Amino acid sequence: MTSVESRPAGRVRPPRAGVANGQWKIDGTAPLNGNEVLKQADDGLNVRERIENIYAPGGFDSIDPGDMHGRFRWWGLYTQRRQGIDGGRTATLSDEELEDRYFMMRVRIDGGALTTEQLRVIGEISREFARDSADLTDRQNIQLHWVEIESVPEIWRRLETVGLQTTEACGDVPRVILGSPVAGIAADEIIDPTPVIAEISRRYIGNPEFSNLPRKYKTAITGHPSQDVVHEINDIALVGVVHPELGPGYDLWVGGALSTTPRLGERLGAFVTQEQAPDVWEGVTSIFRDYGYRRLRNKARLKFLLADWGPERFREVLETEYLGFALADGPAVPKAPTPGDHIGVHRQKDGRFFVGVAPTVGRLSGTRLVEIADALEAHGSSRLRTTPHQKLVVLDVQEDQAESLIADLDALGLSAHPSPFRRSTIACTGLEFCKLAIVDTKDTAHDAIAELEHRLADIELPHPISLHINGCPNSCARIQTADIGLKGQIVTDEHGVQSPGFQVHLGGGLASATREEAGLGRTVRGLKVTASNFIDYVERITRRWIAERTYDQTFAEWALSADEEALR
Repeated sequence: MTSVESRPAGRVRPPRAGVANGQWKIDGTAPLNGNEVLKQADDGLNVRERIENIYAPGGFDSIDPGDMHGRFRWWGLYTQRRQGIDGGRTATLSDEELEDRYFMMRVRIDGGALTTEQLRVIGEISREFARDSADLTDRQNIQLHWVEIESVPEIWRRLETVGLQTTEACGDVPRVILGSPVAGIAADEIIDPTPVIAEISRRYIGNPEFSNLPRKYKTAITGHPSQDVVHEINDIALVGVVHPELGPGYDLWVGGALSTTPRLGERLGAFVTQEQAPDVWEGVTSIFRDYGYRRLRNKARLKFLLADWGPERFREVLETEYLGFALADGPAVPKAPTPGDHIGVHRQKDGRFFVGVAPTVGRLSGTRLVEIADALEAHGSSRLRTTPHQKLVVLDVQEDQAESLIADLDALGLSAHPSPFRRSTIACTGLEFCKLAIVDTKDTAHDAIAELEHRLADIELPHPISLHINGCPNSCARIQTADIGLKGQIVTDEHGVQSPGFQVHLGGGLASATREEAGLGRTVRGLKVTASNFIDYVERITRRWIAERTYDQTFAEWALSADEEALR
């Protein structure tokens, strides 16, 4: 292993003269904006006591605004959008004008791992306290809506009784840890990330050392060759790989994120062993805490620090200042051999099977969650996983139970053999509940899938086309990394009439079985579609790809090389 001393020492570039970026190790910890003032005045973790003892007994009107619009997020709570406010008013109203007296609650599910008992408890909470709402997110969480502050302590009690939590599900903290949905059970797994995910969660989630980061901080860990955790768009990612001398371990990536300034993560060229992984996570997270930019929130993600430092300097600082030892150089991960959504029936390493099923863009209900738990237990399974693709994976299914289970889940709206568009379409929360949204997404996506299945029934797609629908520019539905990504905005037609619509991104994607490397989609000047006619556009562009593509050319390959006129 290379020693730290054998490499030239790296120096952190000082800030420009007269400009403080809010980097704690360089500029000191004096807060430079209102968000930093609020976080330093009181740790967001402390608000739980006030929720339990003041706000829940006192009701919505008793909540301090600083807590409600800031610290509540440390416990997975956001006020949701008031009903009846159209998307055209999103940018003109204040947060207080947009918000309702109800909350979205995000249940944190590290690694996506659930038991049927836990799923049933979430479903029962939904039915009793959240108007039967439940959405699977593309970060393996489950979100509930219509939650009243008076109910929150009892919801926490019930979740924690079965080992679940909402701790740091939102806020400037380490968010949920994405993990391979087939961790520990896949026959072709390189390394099981379950112990690493559990140790990081045990050591650091809810730890005040990391409860005041510059912005949100996202983690992804997989040991599966399909690279099934969208690692390129996380702040830190560990991807399973086999070192020629050290055996199975992880390839270290940092600095990925999308939003309005997308940037793909980069390899540091470092190999991380299973034993080193929690300490490496702590080191990278500490760099973000200590050197991350806090002056401007739109520059406060780790991707901006990595862009300025570069991966070589980042690795040097990690090893010299935080680890105290050098990491071994490691190989890059090879191309994924199989799809990473795990849809369908697959054999486990123990001879049983796992079954991946697709609801429609993650939209379920509390009642449906309870019914899913019942169906699994009736077929001998007590474990399941959520996925970063708004899907579910059922574990431990005996071969003679698989077809019966598939039929029962299909009756509940979850298909193990979905159509290409149902399989590959995801959508964010959208106008229904999100205060940032401009366009409806869930219903729009649901209708689009049904219509595209009908309209394109005469052609057989060689592979699914990923269709990602986002209600605003912030890219919760990963629009820049989809074959067709739709970014919600108000669109003005040639007659000056404004209506909800989308800017179109084409040809994006993450590393997969059909793509060697991740890449961001392209935009075409002036290419926007209204919400009412975007299905026509998707049908047209799909048929054009089928007609014009060269042999075996994927949609993304065609879209990135086609003339602009062909994409309109």
